[in-house]
Amino acid sequence: MPTLTDELKRELATANDEFQNLLRRHHEHERRLAELATKTFLTSDEELEEKRLKKEKLHLKDRMEEIAREYRARVGSSH
Repeated sequence: MPTLTDELKRELATANDEFQNLLRRHHEHERRLAELATKTFLTSDEELEEKRLKKEKLHLKDRMEEIAREYRARVGSSH
């Protein structure tokens, strides 16, 4: 399955409100996961948060890919 190109991400982020929101949330999850990764030890709550964020991040990415596939099909683009 093709991945999202930076060009397509920019296009969809300006043209599609849902995609823009998904992308924003995905980046927020990445930032928080990076914060958690810097810790030597995670509390039980932080471990649960980390697992939840990873799952949510995957769901967000799946939905963004779905929107991109729909967009490609609609515009017949090689993005």
